[in-house]
Order: sequence, then C-alpha cells, then structure tokens
Amino acid sequence: SRLLRRLTLGALRLEPQSMSAPAFTPAWWLPSPHLQTLWGSLCRTAPKLQRRRERLWLDDGDFLDLDWHGPHEAEAPLVLVLHGLTGSSSSHYVLGLQQQLAARGWASVALNWRGCSGEPNLLPRGYHSGVSEDVFRVVRHLQAQRPLAPLYAVGYSLGGNVLLKYLGESGEASGLQAAVAVSVPFRLDHCAERIDRGFSKVYQAHFMRALVAYVRDKQQRFTDEGHHERLAALQQLGPLEGMRTFWDFDGRFTAPLHGYADAEDYYRRASSRYFLGQIRTRTLIIQSSDDPFVFPHSVPQAQELSRSTHLELHSRGGHVGFIGGSPRRPEFYLERRIPVWLAGGR
Repeated sequence: SRLLRRLTLGALRLEPQSMSAPAFTPAWWLPSPHLQTLWGSLCRTAPKLQRRRERLWLDDGDFLDLDWHGPHEAEAPLVLVLHGLTGSSSSHYVLGLQQQLAARGWASVALNWRGCSGEPNLLPRGYHSGVSEDVFRVVRHLQAQRPLAPLYAVGYSLGGNVLLKYLGESGEASGLQAAVAVSVPFRLDHCAERIDRGFSKVYQAHFMRALVAYVRDKQQRFTDEGHHERLAALQQLGPLEGMRTFWDFDGRFTAPLHGYADAEDYYRRASSRYFLGQIRTRTLIIQSSDDPFVFPHSVPQAQELSRSTHLELHSRGGHVGFIGGSPRRPEFYLERRIPVWLAGGR
C-alpha cells in the first residue's frame, strides 16, 4: 500500500548520530515508537543463559540478588547491568546484552533491584529512580570480588537514571572504566507527565499494577513472617487502591519510604539531568526522540553534558527498543552498539 511504502522509505533513512557510530536503521515493520517499545517484551524469545546467582547482603539487613554470566577468569572485563522499572535480571534486554558480552569473552553481572528477583525484599523500603547508594555498594563488592577485572556498567531506563546519578555523584571515583545509559528519564517529573498522556497511559496502567503488586507481595511476606512493625510501616502510608499515576504512587509510597518530603522533592533530587555535568567517567547515552516515556525537551542540551559524556540521539527507536532487521531476522542495535562502546570504540 501507499502508506506502507511511505513508512518503509522513512525507516530507511539513517538516524542523526555520531558519524563513527554503527548505523541504526529502524525496522520498517515496527513503524511506531510503541511497536519499537513493546515488541521485545511481547514477541522476542529471550536467550536462555546459564547464570550463577549471588545474594549480596546489605548493611541495613536487606539483600540484592546478582546474576553472573560469562567467563570466570579474574582479568576478564566485567559489566554491571541495571534493569528498568518493574523489570529484573530476566528482562529480555538484560539477557540479550549478557549473551553478546559473553560472546566477546566478557563477564557480566545483572543486578536485581530490591524485591525484583522473584522474592520480596526484607524492609519496607524498596528501590526507586535515585537509589545510587545501592549501585555504590554493588560496585565496591564487584571490585573486591574481581580486583583485576576492568569494571563497566550499563543501565536501562530507571537503571540508566540511577547510573547517571551515581556517576555524577562519584565523579572520578566511580570505579568504572566506561558506562552506557539507555532511554533515560532525565527529568522524573517530566516523565510522570509524559506517561499520563495519550497511548502512554497504557504503560502507566501496566506500571501501576506492577508497583501495587510489588507492595502487596511485601505486605504478604511481612504478614506471613510476623514482621508487624514493618507491615505497619507500609499500611500507615495509605491504601493500595485509588492510585492512577506516578505522582500518586510516588507521593504515597516512594517519597516517604525513602526520605523524601513528597513526590516533587523526590523527582527533583533523583533526576539524573541535574548530575550530568559532574560525570567524569567515559559515558555514552543512547536516546530516541520518539521515546513515549520522555518529552523531547527533557533530553539534556550539549552544554549540560560533561566532556566525558557523549549523547547519541536517534529520531526513532522508542523506549529500550532500537530494533532493526526483518521480521524473520530482527536485529538488536543496543546489543551491537553497547559492547563496541565499552571496548573503547566510538
């Protein structure tokens, strides 16, 4: 049809990106940002990997689960992978990257944020978009585990925001050789507004169901194990019903559980855009202008970036999408691009 021909021709145009970066041509059969965003989680057969789980106990009595993959050699490069909101180490984009890194002889460890590994965590608090203290703890743990291994990190969506915040806070002491952040919600207040518009409300409804289930599962664990004080700490924040937006959930649960005055205070203090100028680690940000979670004006300007940071902005790609190729042989740009950058490519 004429419409299909127009979409195909439009998809074949090269994206505005660094001249030395690998070319990304969006799949003609995924012409909208929503198809780019949804196809991987709904249609992709996730790689099956042999991984080793490690439980890292934290000073506050909680835990983080880490899933290791790849070579065991002490000097093999090691990549920390951070998933997005309501995801886990089993998210398709995490498994795909770990598979590609192992093919290059690199080891990787996928972090499950608190309560995301299939088991509720032990404290009323959980994870959020600014939880850089947990990244700090994991980085120090990995340095102790493999002191001879060059250490890198990759974060997606929420994980990308946390990673950039950590890099800005730690400056030259990040402990990382290089980092990549993908589909970052640079301004959390903007993201909360963007996802409450148009078709993006579908994503918002999905996230709200998952977040409510996250709290409910934790309440059930506290009930079963007789942790009455922890259960009361959650129940006193209000009912799980009646929340429709990020503003609702973050105001009722995220902010008070993690030391913020309210949702606005949380969004201001946890948004990575305010930390970009302090980054000293070699960092790549991969972003799409049609991201259905992020306004175009939320993407930082060049003058906001430190000299060590490169923004690769594509006109298409959706949110953690960036899928090319054919329906029979889809290509995953992120899994091709990220290892090249980490290895020192441009």
